[in-house]
Amino acid sequence: MFNRGLYVGRFQPFHLGHLGAIKAILKDVNELVIVIGSAQYSHKEHNPFTAGERLVMIRSALQEAKVDYSKLWIVPVPDVHLHMLWVSALEGYTPKFEVVFSNEPLTQRLFTEKGYPVKNIPFFDRQLYMSTIIREKMLLNESWIALVPKSVAAFIKEIDGVNRLRDLAKTDRVC
Repeated sequence: MFNRGLYVGRFQPFHLGHLGAIKAILKDVNELVIVIGSAQYSHKEHNPFTAGERLVMIRSALQEAKVDYSKLWIVPVPDVHLHMLWVSALEGYTPKFEVVFSNEPLTQRLFTEKGYPVKNIPFFDRQLYMSTIIREKMLLNESWIALVPKSVAAFIKEIDGVNRLRDLAKTDRVC
């Protein structure tokens, strides 16, 4: 058991796969730092939601799932765009952590090179629970609501997130 772990994601949007990953990771750590990556990006087709909106999604989904919030830190972190500096920059934004949870090869490599143990996260129906697929379903007016926690679907509706994404997709494809 590790004292504190780290889990990085963009959460565009936060979905049931993310929730499953967090629940699984919490079995191996006393506390978990959830990093909202690419925090400075929003209002683009691949990053439609702000860091603050993603924070609300994560927090509401964790509360809905009755995850012990006292074991969590949620920290927005902007991209540095220099791989050799990214881990150091992230360390400056987060509480100290002992282990990293990631399935993303570059993330695994960068943290390994900095001396952190990196553990894989079990995938939860990866073909279904992917933010890219969920955004595509939103754009195509296909069913996506069952892929996210109910609180996340309600929040996306509240902020008119689907129409925002559709407008952004038109804008991004014109530019």
